[in-house]
Amino acid sequence: MTRRNFFHDLYGLGASLGSVAFTSLLSDSVAEDSSRTPRPHHSPPSAKRCIFLYMEGGPSHLDTFDPKPKLGQLHLSEFQRSGEEQSAMSSGKRYYVQSPFKFRQAGDSGAWLNTRFQHLAGVADDICFYRGLQGESVNHPTANYHVNTGNRFGGDPALGAWVNLGLGSENSNLPGFVVLPELSFPQGGPANWSNGFLPARFQGTALRPQGPPLLDIKPPVTITPTQQRQNLQLLDQLNRRHAEQRPQNSDLKARMQNYELAFRMQTQVPDLVDLSRETRDTHTLYGIGQPQTDNLGRRCLLARKLVEQGVRFVQLYASTWDSHDYIAKAHGSLIDSVDRPIAGLISDLKQRGLLDDTLVVWMGEFGRTPDNGIRGGIKYGRDHNPNAMAVWLAGGGIKAGHTIGRTDDIGSTAVEVVHPIQDLHVTLLRLLGLDDNRLTFFHAGRFKQLSQFGGEVIEDLIA
Repeated sequence: MTRRNFFHDLYGLGASLGSVAFTSLLSDSVAEDSSRTPRPHHSPPSAKRCIFLYMEGGPSHLDTFDPKPKLGQLHLSEFQRSGEEQSAMSSGKRYYVQSPFKFRQAGDSGAWLNTRFQHLAGVADDICFYRGLQGESVNHPTANYHVNTGNRFGGDPALGAWVNLGLGSENSNLPGFVVLPELSFPQGGPANWSNGFLPARFQGTALRPQGPPLLDIKPPVTITPTQQRQNLQLLDQLNRRHAEQRPQNSDLKARMQNYELAFRMQTQVPDLVDLSRETRDTHTLYGIGQPQTDNLGRRCLLARKLVEQGVRFVQLYASTWDSHDYIAKAHGSLIDSVDRPIAGLISDLKQRGLLDDTLVVWMGEFGRTPDNGIRGGIKYGRDHNPNAMAVWLAGGGIKAGHTIGRTDDIGSTAVEVVHPIQDLHVTLLRLLGLDDNRLTFFHAGRFKQLSQFGGEVIEDLIA
């Protein structure tokens, strides 16, 4: 055996040479479902878990957390864009567009917020607003993939899958990575929370936004738990015989482990998703029962309950931020729908002592431009802009009560503390006690990582 083949056989199942602990984790000889077994951190973590609030469609930084008074002076004067990647909607004559919203400073930190964020203003001192992030994609599907997987073209593991690989779940009865989508999936679909080239057990488990969160979570009344267990044991025996002849079939192994997990989830999920057991004050805090906030409020409350029970990574989607027209009406309504639930989530985590070790992230796939065309009359909106984005973080290990970075005078591009998306990924992993250079998996002839080819921790964001 050559030296190369020796190390490939020893580590080729996914562990880097610097992380021997992962060898046993990913070895075929491990019978248990290792994705649900807690594992050592690479470094002391600031956060044990993450809630990722994804505003799909591209929320405008200029109309949420990054006001630009100069746009008021330039409003409706002609704007010429040159030398930039453009989306299909950015052709024709363009005009500067001022924000239709008013802004105010909130908290002791003096963070700037759109005045429609009435509830979020109350927790502004718990938030770190970041104005320096830049993406690379100007269109939704590729931008979604880039934020969620690090690869603009899809096919790679999602951020939550990497965290699931690195840390495992703190609760063997629940998945390590849970997704709370809306009725319509984001552009790019389930590939946004895929396991990619990782074993199938690391993918995100999507819970249904209406009705039972998982179909058939309750067994028929005619089948006892003992009968279920006997059926599962027989199925496991048959599957293991099949698997012995196909040792490289990770999908089969994941299916076997998911049968077992589904059996265990029947004891925990029904109570976990039963929000009626929460107090009336808690429902009010999240805006549950109010038409505009009920949907997101329920999912935010469920996210809190999931991380409270040991789920490592929860991703929650709120969509339709793609405001090319009527941004005052569209963004105004969206802000009203997310303001109370998200502020309630931060307040609830804080009063339960969970915020200190729970990382909360708020962002979309890109920001918006300071200009727009006028189509069919005056309908002010904004185009896609990956050069400046609306991003904030709260909780475990971040520099709360600060605004980091800056965009130029018209909000067209980030100019201070500028970092690409892979640096944000590396930073989130660091806060969770994971090293991007050690969290690797052997695939297609090389060890791969979330950042693709490495990244830099954004130290300015870390307390």
